[in-house]
Amino acid sequence: MFARLAVNIPAISGVFDYAVPPELAAQIQAGCLVVVPFGNQTVQGIVLDLMDSPAVANPKSIIDLLDPAPLLTPPMLALATHLADSTLNPLSAIVGMMIPVGLSQQADVSYQLAVDSNQLSVDGNQSAVGSSSVVATRLIKLLRERSPLRGRQIDSHFAKVDWRKTANLLVKKGILSAKNVLPPPRVRPKYLRVAQLAVAPETAEAQMETLGTKQTLERRQAALRFLIQQPEAILLAWVYAQTGCNLADLQTLEERGLIRLFENEIFRDPLEKLESREFENKEVALTPEQNFALSQITSALQPATFNFQLSTFLLYGVTGSGKTEIYLRAAQETIKRGKQALILVPEIALTPQAVRRFASRFPGQVGLIHSKLSEGERYDTWRRARDGKLNVVIGARSALFAPLPNVGLIVADECHDSSYYQSEPPFYHAVEAAQEYARLCGAVCVLGSATPTVDQRYRAEHERVQILELPNRVTNSDLPPVEIIDMREELKSGNRSMFSRALAESLAETIERGEQAILFMNRRGTATYVFCRNCGETLKCPNCETPLTLHVENYKPNAQPSTFNLQPSTLNLQCHRCGYTRQKPKTCPNCGSDQIREYGLGSERVEAEVKRQFPQARTLRWDWDTTRQKDAHEIILTHFANHQADVLVGTQMLAKGLDLPLVTLVGIVLADVGLNLPDPFANEKVFQTLTQVAGRAGRSARGGKVIMQTFAPQHYALQFAAQHDADGFYQRELAYRRELGYPPFAKLARLEYRHADSAQAEEEAQRLAAKLKVKIAAEGLRQTELIGPVPSFFAKENGEYRWQIVAHGPQPSALLRDLKLKDWRVEIEPIQIL
Repeated sequence: MFARLAVNIPAISGVFDYAVPPELAAQIQAGCLVVVPFGNQTVQGIVLDLMDSPAVANPKSIIDLLDPAPLLTPPMLALATHLADSTLNPLSAIVGMMIPVGLSQQADVSYQLAVDSNQLSVDGNQSAVGSSSVVATRLIKLLRERSPLRGRQIDSHFAKVDWRKTANLLVKKGILSAKNVLPPPRVRPKYLRVAQLAVAPETAEAQMETLGTKQTLERRQAALRFLIQQPEAILLAWVYAQTGCNLADLQTLEERGLIRLFENEIFRDPLEKLESREFENKEVALTPEQNFALSQITSALQPATFNFQLSTFLLYGVTGSGKTEIYLRAAQETIKRGKQALILVPEIALTPQAVRRFASRFPGQVGLIHSKLSEGERYDTWRRARDGKLNVVIGARSALFAPLPNVGLIVADECHDSSYYQSEPPFYHAVEAAQEYARLCGAVCVLGSATPTVDQRYRAEHERVQILELPNRVTNSDLPPVEIIDMREELKSGNRSMFSRALAESLAETIERGEQAILFMNRRGTATYVFCRNCGETLKCPNCETPLTLHVENYKPNAQPSTFNLQPSTLNLQCHRCGYTRQKPKTCPNCGSDQIREYGLGSERVEAEVKRQFPQARTLRWDWDTTRQKDAHEIILTHFANHQADVLVGTQMLAKGLDLPLVTLVGIVLADVGLNLPDPFANEKVFQTLTQVAGRAGRSARGGKVIMQTFAPQHYALQFAAQHDADGFYQRELAYRRELGYPPFAKLARLEYRHADSAQAEEEAQRLAAKLKVKIAAEGLRQTELIGPVPSFFAKENGEYRWQIVAHGPQPSALLRDLKLKDWRVEIEPIQIL
């Protein structure tokens, strides 16, 4: 028997055949994780298929089977093949995403000193290492203290330093030794020791007086009496805490045959923290529109009527129209038919609300998967999904790869959201993948949004995807009125505050009524750039050449709203692209002047201004900086939902489908952010964000309103958002795309090359562009055009210069399919071209 594998090396394309050892022949099947030799390395691989004869002579043999149960189901293997083909990613990279974090391990190199560290003189070996002697010194010192170390462990000590060339030179000189290794999986099932009564209670009671000496008798009796009362095995730590006994006492009781000591597997369940009060299940009456939409979806769940085109739905409903209740009832019908449901949400921020609602409807049947969970929590949830112990899995993009055995429903809530797109290799769009996965599983797919993308809506109208409309809110209330404030007029009238008079007055009234407000500012930080007023120098990131953003802890503005009062120890400048951080300088690095000033708005400064103008208001900030810790999203959202704060200041996380009935005011501090970027999708994203944020107001009988501040009140994206007119925006944007030939009327492929040398980056981009032009002419691809090569909008990132080429036409992926594009980042149908 032979097996065809995808090896777990992301950059490797293609599949490889291996012989199956006789002792593993009865266990190996498609989807299994194995260990195989690959060149001079030992690597992991996923079995794609079994066959009787290999494509090559004398294939190497599989070394080991890591798990007898398949990691990937047949539909998942088919999805991996489809994604690799449609996105031009290596199959191994796609398969690698589907293996749980911690279980997936890639080949590495282990380094250690090859000579006696006491006799080693780094200075004496400078001639051997040349100009890399500083790196060599650090490397040898590190290995002297912690040898041996794997390459990825050394990476954490050498940020942005290419230490591997130096290491290879030291290996050649005999100073270091190196060997290829495959680290063991980092995760495994968790076991804890437990105790349980092993005899009848009467037998245990009869032995009470013979359990030991005067010093130990009381402890052992207490332990035995406690275990008599326990119907199930109980953790030893709990026995110790309740009775005061120790391990020796329990071992004595075990030797007498009275109790059993053994290990029980413990599932690390992130949902066990949810309190029982959060599982309240309220019966909700559906509106006529909801009833119709649900009937269409449930009829598609009937096995006899399955048709992929008739089983894919775009649930197009305004904010607050009750889309989540339809997901819940569709999942209920799916479970009744013996199948499982996958519920995708775009952001971790949305999972707490979604999980509460699903957990209340399906207690004990819901699993949660997202990147902020520990590896153990994700691994245990993944195993429970594979074993069929979960009926619903909720999570962000990666939850799509939960190995549920019989998927019947896939929901992508807020399907327009850009978070569904993976912006690092391997590039793919989870909504597109969800639709294909539903087809492969024979499942119903529901895409829900108040603002579907132009592309999604156009495809739905032209590819027989059923559009189910929910035009009204379930509360029978109107969408909140939106007042556009022209900030240019505010400045003319002498108001230099970041809040217009209308917003400040409305905020005061909302707080006074005991209601809640949301202030949206789609920028983090306190000031968006820092510059010298003397020479005009802007402080930029040395790695990305983008302006640094000011972040201030415990920031308190002066009484004058246009000025700052900052303590030097609290000032940090940060790059939001690569993470570079430095303190704010006291003098200009260009001219030496002390006239360093900050300009622009960010969520931190908005929060501080609220505290200054409304000191009685309880304020929370919800952005990337405040949610880096585990469970931070849930903590902030729970505090606000429980009315432990009056004002919530945040960035784009606030536009993610939150349901907060006490919110009656939404203030959009600066609606212009993102407009006029050189990207064909920029206006659409601004419209979606503003419409979604506005939809957070007035979701109860209290009503609500939205105040939108802008310096461009005439812009059509803002005007349509203010009118909640998604149809009008769609028609206007569709005409714009048709005129320019952008999606959905053509397809795009974006190619990006990065290099530390700007000239080399440009040279490589010009070389590939010339090659593509020749191929376009030779194959007669008259409708395919190239944009570029040009520097990317963010021309430098993390120390590397970026050049890009955009191929534009009916099928640009066909132009690239047979090319070797080593070191190029290839995106098929990207969501932005910046």
